Amino acid sequence: MMYAQNVEKIAKEVKEEGVELYRSEMASWYGTDVFRENYKNMDDVGGYFSYIDDKVPKCVFFSKNHKVIGTISFPANYNPKDAKTDFEEREFTPKEQDYFTIRQKALERVQNDTIFKVYKNTNLNLVPVIRNNLKKVYILTGTSASNTVIFGNDYLIHFNERNEIKNVEKLHQGMVVQKLHEENESTVGGAHTHILDNWQTITPTDVCTLMLYQRFTNWKNYTVVSKKYISIWDTGSENLMVMKSKDFEKMSETIKERNQVKNNK
Repeated sequence: MMYAQNVEKIAKEVKEEGVELYRSEMASWYGTDVFRENYKNMDDVGGYFSYIDDKVPKCVFFSKNHKVIGTISFPANYNPKDAKTDFEEREFTPKEQDYFTIRQKALERVQNDTIFKVYKNTNLNLVPVIRNNLKKVYILTGTSASNTVIFGNDYLIHFNERNEIKNVEKLHQGMVVQKLHEENESTVGGAHTHILDNWQTITPTDVCTLMLYQRFTNWKNYTVVSKKYISIWDTGSENLMVMKSKDFEKMSETIKERNQVKNNK
């Protein structure tokens, strides 16, 4: 029971954080399009960030003078046609000030710390998250290449209650580039491995990436394999299962033996 509760807790926490990242990134994807269509003075834009405000995904654009110049609020379906827009200049709310502050400090760290890598046809996306009184900024790698999804080359910056950086960590050892569709082949799943001791399960960034791109693939599931855990993401149900690797191997052997017995009858 303790083991079952432990892996279920891990799966629940990783999925919740991944969904938070996904909702923020969806607001950024569509919010950027809506803002560019409606805002004329792009030279005045200093940046943007997205966050969940009382269950409402919002994308906030700020000026170079650090004033809010655009707020795009989305319904659950993220349909740009249903988005509410506000282009009145205003100050940050206290909550937005926290998001802005950790985002800016993360950006400065990314620009000055050699741990962060940028590869050809990629860019780093900063995603601030404040949940359960914990302040973090995830850095994900996006790609401009067609028919491509990237896992890895992602990072996590932790902040204290004073919005000061506590530590920076890599979530994957390297970068995994996978095709969304193989030529003349219907790929129904994908997988990659984790070797970093601190991240043996699927990561919130993996979950976010899968949710962002799964509508463009035929993947039924996706598996992350490590020395300690097997993590399986079910695309249809958006359910995450985490098992210890040794238990997964035992289960696989049992199924194999049962199938052999069945075939011999």
